[in-house]
Amino acid sequence: MSDQEQITQWLNDWVEGDSAAFDRMAPVVYEELRRIAKQIFSRERGEQTLQPTALVHEAYGRLIGLDVELANRDHFYALAARTMRRLLINQARARNAAKRGGQDNPITLQEDQVAAAEPVDVLALDEALIRLAGHDPRKAEILELNYFGGLTHPAIARVLEVSESTVVREKRVAMLWLRKFMSEVEPE
Repeated sequence: MSDQEQITQWLNDWVEGDSAAFDRMAPVVYEELRRIAKQIFSRERGEQTLQPTALVHEAYGRLIGLDVELANRDHFYALAARTMRRLLINQARARNAAKRGGQDNPITLQEDQVAAAEPVDVLALDEALIRLAGHDPRKAEILELNYFGGLTHPAIARVLEVSESTVVREKRVAMLWLRKFMSEVEPE
């Protein structure tokens, strides 16, 4: 059984009430979430009050409390991506509100994740994803899963139940849209 299948099995067993499955799964999932958080924070520049470990702890606490049927490991990490995105956005908004117009949280987006010509702030990225979702929800979800969840093209394809070539093609189009949107965002 592959690591992916093993985690999926543990997740399913845990959801069905097997607490021992949670004990087996927890360290593996926690380390993967830490890797994803470190990846997100490695692209950040500027003041950051939330650290990767704190993000993981908060996301992990919310995820283990969910009462949701999980299809597989990728579904779990898709939920983790959305949870971490929400936490980062909430933290950036709270920080900006406290500073009354303080600097947003700049992030440099990498080509192997979501790419942009210039660093962007997390709130602008969130706004871009919201707007893209208004035009094409699947493209926005592809970017969210890739950037905030660290999911690969094959994993995204499994979550969205589309082919990997569809993910690659739609991500390419979404990246063009995102670059255009981000270049039009006026600095405050």
